[in-house]
Amino acid sequence: MTNTKERAEDTCPLVYQCRLPLSTRTVHLADLLRRHLKAIRSRWRILPPGKIAVIVLAVLRHDQRLADMAGGNDVSESTVRRWRDELIGLLAAQAPRLDRALKKIARQGGEVVLIDGTLIRTQRRTGKADRRNYSGKHRTHGLHFLALTDQNGRLIWISAARPGRTHDNTAARHDHILVHLRAAGLGALADLGFRGLDNDILDPVIVTGFHASRTHKLTPGQKEANRVLAIGRAPVEHGFAHLKNWRILIKLRTDPARATQLLRALLVLTNLEINR
Repeated sequence: MTNTKERAEDTCPLVYQCRLPLSTRTVHLADLLRRHLKAIRSRWRILPPGKIAVIVLAVLRHDQRLADMAGGNDVSESTVRRWRDELIGLLAAQAPRLDRALKKIARQGGEVVLIDGTLIRTQRRTGKADRRNYSGKHRTHGLHFLALTDQNGRLIWISAARPGRTHDNTAARHDHILVHLRAAGLGALADLGFRGLDNDILDPVIVTGFHASRTHKLTPGQKEANRVLAIGRAPVEHGFAHLKNWRILIKLRTDPARATQLLRALLVLTNLEINR
């Protein structure tokens, strides 16, 4: 047998097309980028804003590799990364603050919001610092986020990223959720993970239901109350489901320091699609 370094056949890169049902978001991102370029007096980009918006949305929606998107559009990987980070920052700046989001719900006649926490999986990193990101509850590494939705499950606010081992109550206390709810005159429906957050027996703001133990069995009335509460809380899971349709959240490979901006940018994009 003769050794040869010649390839059996010629190879060449292939470019394929992929449909993105995100027309509203594409227009919004393109307009947002145009206004930003005008504000910073940047007159030239290698691709038009509309094309840049499509590239960034493909990265966020389908978790396309930056190198693949760069090769398919004849730009460098660092350029695509810069576009992604630029647009994520512009979108995250549009995410509502907690106090303003609650006051808006109150002005619209809302009485309660839904609160819950979620874990976004991340790649495991080396070093002792990553131990904080391990969630014993989910048995995986990730970042903890707290979110609020309205009664219909529409996301209205999302917290900063915290280590995966963070408890829901700890995150809620850090963000002063109880104080903001009282200031807006709103209540909140929560799961049993938030027990102990609101100890006001006479005028509770956060309703968490009843907890059964070995020595204390629930009465039929308490079981019925828990069932009604579960039905009322169901839309918050729908809100998280809409958010996690962005496949980049299947397992974050970005720097955890940028995760807060990413989640808040995706909140803005998710609400754009829901309201379309």
